[in-house]
Amino acid sequence: MRIIPLTKASEKRLLRTREHHDGEAQRVAARIVSDVRKRGDAALVAWTRKLDGVDLQRQEVWIAARGLETAGKSVERHYLRALKHAARNVRRVARKQLPERWTIEVEPGVKISQQVHPIDAIGCYIPGGRFALISTLMMTVVPAKIAGVKRIVVVCPRPNKELLAAAHFLGVREVACIGGAQAIAALAFGTESIPRVDKIFGPGNRYVTAAKQLVSSDCAIDLPAGPTEAIVLATEGNPRWIASDLVAQAEHAPDAGSYLVTTSNRLARRVQTEVARQLSLLPPANPARISMKRTGTIFVAASLEAACEFVNRFAPEHLSLPDNGGALLKRIQASGTVFLGSWSAQPLGDYASGSNHVLPTGGWARTRGGLSAADFVKCISVQSISRRGFARLAEDVQALARAEGLLAHANAVEVRR
Repeated sequence: MRIIPLTKASEKRLLRTREHHDGEAQRVAARIVSDVRKRGDAALVAWTRKLDGVDLQRQEVWIAARGLETAGKSVERHYLRALKHAARNVRRVARKQLPERWTIEVEPGVKISQQVHPIDAIGCYIPGGRFALISTLMMTVVPAKIAGVKRIVVVCPRPNKELLAAAHFLGVREVACIGGAQAIAALAFGTESIPRVDKIFGPGNRYVTAAKQLVSSDCAIDLPAGPTEAIVLATEGNPRWIASDLVAQAEHAPDAGSYLVTTSNRLARRVQTEVARQLSLLPPANPARISMKRTGTIFVAASLEAACEFVNRFAPEHLSLPDNGGALLKRIQASGTVFLGSWSAQPLGDYASGSNHVLPTGGWARTRGGLSAADFVKCISVQSISRRGFARLAEDVQALARAEGLLAHANAVEVRR
């Protein structure tokens, strides 16, 4: 993990890396999405064989109900206990996030209300590189259930028995063994074997993220959640703990990004040493070794103010404030999620704290937060206007309509007067 000064030039180089990745991913994903849209299952089979090494013509696309049930019975009790614990916390947070129905009389005779309805059918994308991410299943399915979604379709390129057991525990009945940009396209447009859904949820690699953005004009998506990003902002703290959070997030994928931002050269050197030590303890094939070598950087800022400004411009997916967190938090305006205090280890949020781990990456945290139960519903505004209310609004509405040159609008009011 290299140590460099935080300057305008070093920041520019880092942000340019994001742009380069997005452009390349868009080109590759566009080919796949277009092909699946045109050829359906034929393209889905071809791309799955090429990219995942799986022959869907010889393997069932869908996991049978018996397979889900068998998986649920084959896992260890301590694993099921962990699932129940995590699901309980995610449910509690999701219930708090749900929008409520309400009615307000904005003036006599004019009532506006909000109706809340679940989305009919959703697709949950579960990454399945080296291992299927059970936690992502939890973070997408649980809030969907709380919201009342009727149909939940889960896709994962390599679902293992633990994922299938979790699906069974959560009441999921449709699990398809597909992944990548081709799975996103299949969910968005539908194929002979994959039903079209109304909205797609779940993080993925850069190609999955690019595919979601490409299909978003035809099928709604949750948010651009691509390769993991983590920043620790600290002037002091336990180097071992700080390093462990950076290495943990780097483990997600070879293109993950882990960064320490500090004003302390001493802390920078100690964390650098600790990161190297912890990486040496991991297996040679662990993605953290690759991602930390490619992107792992310690930025030494000239001041705390400069450090906070950089964090807000970068808008990281994960941000840890292990020391002096309360004061620093007031300066943070853009982050997917914040881990406040030295005991708030980032993996706790990945699994069981209750906060959702599907978070905006690539700078999207500048405009929105992470996934919530509100993303699984649609809010409909209802306007109820009585004769009295009409009389109070009519003259002013006509004046505004005529000012815009919309004479038919003004007439629709006039004919009722």
